[in-house]
Amino acid sequence: MRRLPQALARADTLDASIQKTVAHESAYKQVTGRAQYLDDIPEPPDMLHLATVGAAQACALIENIELDAARCAPGVVDIITQADIPGSPDVSPVFHGDLLLAGECVDYVGQPVVAIAATTLEAARRACAQVKVRYRAQQPRLTVQEALNQKDLVLPSQTLRCGDVDTAIANADHQLRGDIYLRGQEHFYLEGQISIAVPNEDGGVRVYSSSQHPAEVQKLVAQVLAVPVHRVQAEVRRMGGAFGGKESQAAALACMAAVFAVRNQRPVKYRMPRRDDMTQTGKRHDFWNQYRVGFDTNGVIRGVEMDLAALCGHSADLSDGVVDRAMFHADNAYFYPAARISGHRCRTNTVSNTAFRGFGGPQGMVAAEAMLDDIARALGADPLDVRKRNLYRGNRNTTPYGQTLDEELLPLIEQLEQTADYRNRRQQIRAFNASSTRIKKGVALTPVKFGISFTSKHLNQAGALLHIYADGSIHVSHGGTEMGQGLHTKIAQIVARGFGVDLARVHVAATATDQVPNASPTAASAGTDLNGMAALNAVNTLKQRLLEHAAETYRADIEQIGIRDDQCWIGERAIPFNELVKGAYLARVSLSATGFYRTPGIGYDRAAARGRPFLYFATGAAASEVEVDLYTGEYRVTRVDILHDVGDSLNPAIDLGQVEGGFVQGMGWLTSEELLWNERGQILSDSPANYKIPTAGDVPEVFNVDFFNRSHLAGKADEETVFRSKAVGEPPLMLAISVWCALRDACASLANYRFSPPLGVPATPEQVYFCARAAKDFAEAQS
Repeated sequence: MRRLPQALARADTLDASIQKTVAHESAYKQVTGRAQYLDDIPEPPDMLHLATVGAAQACALIENIELDAARCAPGVVDIITQADIPGSPDVSPVFHGDLLLAGECVDYVGQPVVAIAATTLEAARRACAQVKVRYRAQQPRLTVQEALNQKDLVLPSQTLRCGDVDTAIANADHQLRGDIYLRGQEHFYLEGQISIAVPNEDGGVRVYSSSQHPAEVQKLVAQVLAVPVHRVQAEVRRMGGAFGGKESQAAALACMAAVFAVRNQRPVKYRMPRRDDMTQTGKRHDFWNQYRVGFDTNGVIRGVEMDLAALCGHSADLSDGVVDRAMFHADNAYFYPAARISGHRCRTNTVSNTAFRGFGGPQGMVAAEAMLDDIARALGADPLDVRKRNLYRGNRNTTPYGQTLDEELLPLIEQLEQTADYRNRRQQIRAFNASSTRIKKGVALTPVKFGISFTSKHLNQAGALLHIYADGSIHVSHGGTEMGQGLHTKIAQIVARGFGVDLARVHVAATATDQVPNASPTAASAGTDLNGMAALNAVNTLKQRLLEHAAETYRADIEQIGIRDDQCWIGERAIPFNELVKGAYLARVSLSATGFYRTPGIGYDRAAARGRPFLYFATGAAASEVEVDLYTGEYRVTRVDILHDVGDSLNPAIDLGQVEGGFVQGMGWLTSEELLWNERGQILSDSPANYKIPTAGDVPEVFNVDFFNRSHLAGKADEETVFRSKAVGEPPLMLAISVWCALRDACASLANYRFSPPLGVPATPEQVYFCARAAKDFAEAQS
């Protein structure tokens, strides 16, 4: 059973171009197979294909590389090592250390050492098998604990502080300690990493990339080729999924293809087979989280100390921001009067981990929710009651980093508590568990408070380019990328609403660096907020020109002129929009404009660990119910109720899809997606055969999703986002923490809910089985 949001039911009463359920702009093409992804582009007969030789050691010096046999292999056209790269071999997004090809040493199993171009992908891969690399192996470092013990960090640790933590914890009625290990997550996008490079006559190249950050692709390709940035153009029409995995790590494929394209003056495609992709590209970071908390007899927190240690891999990549965001979200929705939250960026001889939907926020939130559950079990209280007592509210509204919250979560949580019938179901579950020996049920209701903005201030900017053609059709380019989330659809709706014209007039072009320069990545859930405002800025510029033209042409007061319903209204007189545009063209009015937007009012002082890193917070809550088989550890998610605040939704259907998809992806991370490495540092979960992502069969049997009705907030001064909408890309993923908490709840029933059994992430059936055993052992010891 699936209940749709009320917003969908009332969509027909809303404006024709925005706040309405309209189909994704590529939906028909995708369903019919007409949507063109990079691997669908017809290949010219002279196209080359790439493959790489991956390191066989996790930590070793390279003593010798033998290439002769590979050079003679059928179909081979070119082979390069690091020495053949014309510019810089470093393709790091921010800090140094990410090499296009390894040089004197290798730092993880699978690191590219040699690249081969051949007439077919199969020929390139066969040639790779002929390359012989001799290593001098060294001892690899593979775990967070090893890195912490050796103080081996990719970047210095950071700490957030507020209040006197040690005194607050010492003087509290109760104290607890705990820790939890959270494994990473493979992005497993449907379209793997891929790039095509086509050389041009000026020594430059045009790169077609499946990337969330075309501007970075452009910059790094230029660096690798040792040419000015203007010699490189990067273009992205659409991606078949990304989830953060194509924010920084897509650039290496583009760089590799570009090097071969320029060397050989031939188009080059580099498409990673799935196993190579899973071996050579980063994941969500593992985190080892530890906490110490003091609280009173009602479960109200007095002081918290947390250490969040991330497994970053061999280089920094985007780990600095990931750990920062984990620290920013270690409070989730709860007020800490005194806190000391430290983040550690641990170096290991594994692939460099990277952005993943939530960008560290989920790992910080799980620590908070585990701690709140532990407090409730220690007191014998309902976890929801403990959560509600600790929510930000009133004058308890300042985060550990000094940002104040203007909006409370309690109304949203209490609405979900009622609509999900939480209290009655809690009683029914207790009664069921008391009489059932094999099957135990669990339920949990958890909130989400997720900050919206890039924590690196300079990334909070966006540009757009807008043309109106003489026939009245509108062409929009912006810096955001489409990865299936409906960004282009929303931008088209924003432009149509801004002008007051039919949506059919608007076309959103492929994202290209020669149309909109220096664009930020499409990430941090800010794609619509940033690019929508930039497009609206361009709309307002052109609309003003059209209104001024109409006022002059028709000798009317500009204040009496408006554009709506695809027509220009001058009093009671209606002039078709295309007629207005044609007249403006004949009158030599410019019908092209750029737009720009930078997020106001944000800033974070990293040295002082204080500031306002986020423009606003996206909020929501989920109540999840599970059934656990104690004999096997297997479980089912039987019901989920979600209430999420999307503001004034730009497109309810797209937002619904984001909420549902984000939740299921988060559930996969927390329950079934287990990344494993062996003692040599070689990844074991490297294919769909040994890595379990959620399927349709894992979707909850009852899945109720609704959008929070914000009418009670009328008159409240919200932040000025695009038509008062809220970001919806990442926050829903963290709603799935309720499933993990519900599994713990089911196991805790074996100890009369007075013990929080240990449960790692992912909570596989094996983990759940041992979690239940621990609760049972505790109960027997107490008796």
